[in-house]
Amino acid sequence: MVFSSQFQEEPCFVISIAARMVGVHAQTLRYYERVGLIWPSRSIGKQRLYSPADIARIKRIKELTEDLGVNLAGAEIILKLLKRIDELEDTLTKTQTTLKNIQARVVRKS
Repeated sequence: MVFSSQFQEEPCFVISIAARMVGVHAQTLRYYERVGLIWPSRSIGKQRLYSPADIARIKRIKELTEDLGVNLAGAEIILKLLKRIDELEDTLTKTQTTLKNIQARVVRKS
């Protein structure tokens, strides 16, 4: 396990370990990076370093393509949509909290 200077507290894995963890070839990870599906960080020596978040994303790509038969373009769209859903859920939660605070102030003033 290697530690990236960018992620002082987060473990990062070199490509051979990351590939083994996910069950794909290192060349597959290089291809995913080339087509823009993943963005591993780099060490000072330019070695690819995969974070736990990168590993989770690669596993999700593998699940979509191998288990569900989605092509890589479809997997990219699905991942973008899932990210957008998470963002919208966060916004909704914040908006609901703000609304509750406003309602509480209105009740106190009346």
